[in-house]
Amino acid sequence: MAAKKTSSLRRIVELLWGKRLKKWVASPVWFRRFVLTSALCGGVFVLNGVIAEIRPSNIWGLSYGIAATVLLVGAAWLGVRRRTTRTSLMLGFGTAQTWLQLHVYGGALFLLLTLMHSGFHFPTGMLNWWLWILSIWVTFSGIFGVLLQKWIPKILTSGLANEALYERIPELVMEIRGKAEALMQTCSDPLRDFYRKQIALAFAEPQRRWIYYLDITGGAHDRLKQIEYLRNVLSVEEREKLGKLESLFKAKLELDAHFTLQKMLRWWLYLHVPVSIILLILVGFHIFTILYF
Repeated sequence: MAAKKTSSLRRIVELLWGKRLKKWVASPVWFRRFVLTSALCGGVFVLNGVIAEIRPSNIWGLSYGIAATVLLVGAAWLGVRRRTTRTSLMLGFGTAQTWLQLHVYGGALFLLLTLMHSGFHFPTGMLNWWLWILSIWVTFSGIFGVLLQKWIPKILTSGLANEALYERIPELVMEIRGKAEALMQTCSDPLRDFYRKQIALAFAEPQRRWIYYLDITGGAHDRLKQIEYLRNVLSVEEREKLGKLESLFKAKLELDAHFTLQKMLRWWLYLHVPVSIILLILVGFHIFTILYF
């Protein structure tokens, strides 16, 4: 009876733990493997510290350095995998999701092994300092990118009615502006004056506004109050036209939200990918200097 209760309790804990993990990570299985491997690396490092001194140049430090290099190359392979999808599948190199998980968790383990390689001591020499700093930058910028890629799509789909590809946003804005200007040609002077003075500028181009990071609507309620005031003084026919203008204006604000948040994802790539390439080059140069000298 006690064994059954223990088994049931274990299943409940695993179920709750799995559900909680799914809120934060794409693959709880990979996350558990990462935690287990990190703990194993920590245990090995402590044992090595008891047996012998750990320095970058001895067998212990070199072993950690080689393992870190292998993980870095494996994480970098994601870029190659994305550009050779068909070939990789034909050769059985694994799915894109598998390589993405390896990229994320392998990159995090790379930093741990890099610190173990140096014995958790500050580096000496300019090259080693650059390797140390860039390794930290690449790892934490990668973690930041994972959080962005989980947060931004979620907030966009939960707070906006329409979806939009980043590349098509300028084209869609031009289309909405054309519809708004065509509509204004049929409106009375008060409505045309309102459009020209209050919201025409908003239709000019995609606008990036910081408020979208805090409020996905961009404060649309406050911006639409002026339309509500104008509605009370218009005729029935003009109110219908104002309603169409309001719909176009809301669509434009949603495009601005997409433009703002999706642009952050593009900027994140510039912070992560070029530095990762530089790190790979410096690691290669570091290995060359060790073998040559």
